[in-house]
Amino acid sequence: MLIGIDASRAARAQRTGTENYALQVIRRMTADDGVHRWRLYLQAPPPPGLFPARAETRVIGVPRLWTHIGLGWETWRRPPDALFVPAHVLPIAHPRCTVVTIHDLGHRYFPEAHTPAQRAYLEWSTRRAVRHATRLIAVSAATRDDLVRLYGADAQRIRVVHHGVDAPSDAAPTAPLPRFDPPLAPRWLVAVGTVQPRKNYARLIEAFAAFSRPREELSLVIIGRPGWNAEPIIAQARAAGVIVTGHIPDDARDALVRGAAAYVLPSLYEGFGMPILEAQALGVPVVTSSTSSCPEAAGDGALLVDPLDVRAIAAAMHRVLDDDTLRQSLIARGRANAARFTWERCAAATLSVLEEAATATIRE
Repeated sequence: MLIGIDASRAARAQRTGTENYALQVIRRMTADDGVHRWRLYLQAPPPPGLFPARAETRVIGVPRLWTHIGLGWETWRRPPDALFVPAHVLPIAHPRCTVVTIHDLGHRYFPEAHTPAQRAYLEWSTRRAVRHATRLIAVSAATRDDLVRLYGADAQRIRVVHHGVDAPSDAAPTAPLPRFDPPLAPRWLVAVGTVQPRKNYARLIEAFAAFSRPREELSLVIIGRPGWNAEPIIAQARAAGVIVTGHIPDDARDALVRGAAAYVLPSLYEGFGMPILEAQALGVPVVTSSTSSCPEAAGDGALLVDPLDVRAIAAAMHRVLDDDTLRQSLIARGRANAARFTWERCAAATLSVLEEAATATIRE
């Protein structure tokens, strides 16, 4: 079977969660499978070695509306047996057999985070995928349930395939900790994610500000680039002595997470919650939300809190800082939980969905 993949996101120089997901799944499916042929569609030539050599690459040089004009025309004119779209948007013209991954429905929960045009496009593209894709991949059961509840999607056509997490190497050198103003205290709490309201940083900062410990003894570090409506959050952080790093290199981020006393993400909404697993894999105790997909990702390796309750967030942070028995238990359970989520398992399950979709298409 010839399987085509929209690899445009995977080839981006700066990759966020969705782009990294696309790259990891593509690499593993195309490298390990000796049964199928693979065709990767790209906007520009990829860097050497980004994808396995056995995968054919097809560069479509369309500068605007690449998905609908470039990818759509190419896959309609020379259709693969199945087309995999790792991120939401199904071309207007497409082959009969298609599989689309839906990562989250944040535009429905936080519509104000998008312009009217962005909201309209996200709504249209999601409804189109629900209506026309042969199979949908949801990255969590929470996202699957949202698709059914908000869009009337047929649950029989949805498969839940969790992301993987990169297993850290204990032998890998640890990057030096960055310098900040205010300076980093000997112990610190850390959160990772774009600075925006849905991450619930305002309540996290408020909970931290209520701590009685001097800032010379304990810091809160938020790692993430500014997103929608970040300015009030950053101003609040500065007033409370909280460190907001902006974007930093991956090795510096991992050093800050690995050395943290706890990872705290009381997010209001997550499609999957990848940073939770990354922290667990690095051996850091986790405090996260009891809502959306956070419990699904965290398993029994985290303290779960009501993200709307500032006192509960503060109490959970105090518990992790002061109770060493609890800390060690969370670390052990977190590592075991993170080990369940591998990119190899994700890629194998994704390939299985593609094969299932192709079989269903033949039978129609």
